[in-house]
Amino acid sequence: MAINYVCRHCRTFLGSIDRSDITEMQLGLHSLTPAERRDIIAYDSEGEITVKVTCGYCKEALDNNPELSLLASPLQ
Repeated sequence: MAINYVCRHCRTFLGSIDRSDITEMQLGLHSLTPAERRDIIAYDSEGEITVKVTCGYCKEALDNNPELSLLASPLQ
């Protein structure tokens, strides 16, 4: 089972963890609310998990231009 990390804004692939023994608690995903889980985590039919996070470039752009967060796809 692979856990892939992708930027939610620019869709840049950020990295992957390919371990079947890792738990959601070790990844810090256990503390998400059900709504956050639906927004952040996606599961595919092959058992892979995609976690949507914000990359450093997009974080800096949003920090410097907070009005971008009002747009549906601000950094694409």
